[in-house]
Amino acid sequence: MSRIELFDPAHATPEQRAVHDRVVAGPRGEVVGPLRAVLRLPKLAEPWQRFGAHIRYDLGIPKRASELAILVAARHWTSQVEWQIHARAARAAGIEEPIIAAIRIGARPDLQPGDAAIHAYARHLVATGDVPDAAHAAVVALVGEEGAIELTAVIGYYTMVAFMLNAQAIPRQPGGEAALQPLDHALPPG
Repeated sequence: MSRIELFDPAHATPEQRAVHDRVVAGPRGEVVGPLRAVLRLPKLAEPWQRFGAHIRYDLGIPKRASELAILVAARHWTSQVEWQIHARAARAAGIEEPIIAAIRIGARPDLQPGDAAIHAYARHLVATGDVPDAAHAAVVALVGEEGAIELTAVIGYYTMVAFMLNAQAIPRQPGGEAALQPLDHALPPG
């Protein structure tokens, strides 16, 4: 049960309806996740949905890298809806089930060097708010300086998404992924 009344298109103001229609006409195709809350405030929802669409669909880093980082953020923050949506997206981006399963339980997955660099960067960033020089250098070697900036933006955006989903108790969609179990410890960087 949500802590707030979620956006209802049947009772939308003209401003809310305009943002709603842009979301539905865009790459998402539907209103899910934090937009179910944020659409109550169209002045916030409009830039949120534009930025979110850009972060999810228009970056230069590989989709696999982006989705791997999103899973790390979702797991760190125990964001149920974010995990539900992005575990499916991670599979579509080619992330193998054992990797997803390990992240789900807070374990370090067995990764190839490129994925390991993305994973370490994301874990350090969500756990400490920073990354060691070596983790940064590994990501720059993999995706370039612009890619490192994009990866940081992905992790930051999906942390904000997790906060909205968790704070407002946005419910998971029916079916799909099982709920994440709380971790007994904070995820260590690495």
